[in-house]
Amino acid sequence: MDVPDDLHYTPDHEWLRRAGDEGTIGITAYAADELGDVVFVELPKTGGRLESGSVFGTIESVKTASDLYAPVTGEVTAVNDALSSTPELVNSDPYGEGWMIRVRLDDGSAVDALEDAAAYRTRIGG
Repeated sequence: MDVPDDLHYTPDHEWLRRAGDEGTIGITAYAADELGDVVFVELPKTGGRLESGSVFGTIESVKTASDLYAPVTGEVTAVNDALSSTPELVNSDPYGEGWMIRVRLDDGSAVDALEDAAAYRTRIGG
């Protein structure tokens, strides 16, 4: 299972890629595989606020629907609008074109509380 070393991970299978005071968020390849074929993604609006640990959206697959949880607190600066018409990008490229939102971090040090790739690999048995 693909677990990029440059990302930070949550126990709920979201990932965050930090770039300065912003973070890009999506779900892991493991989560996408567990969900099956993604058919719908509901995301917040640009300018909205996220609180760490709170629900920021919903993802639906042919098998189930699941909440998406914010790994950090901050303001949504971008939303991947491509997912509204091609939600399957979450399955085919979860760490690239399947990203979900970008957030301006309230506290950059909060990223340090997330799991690194080695810890996440251990969690998923990889």
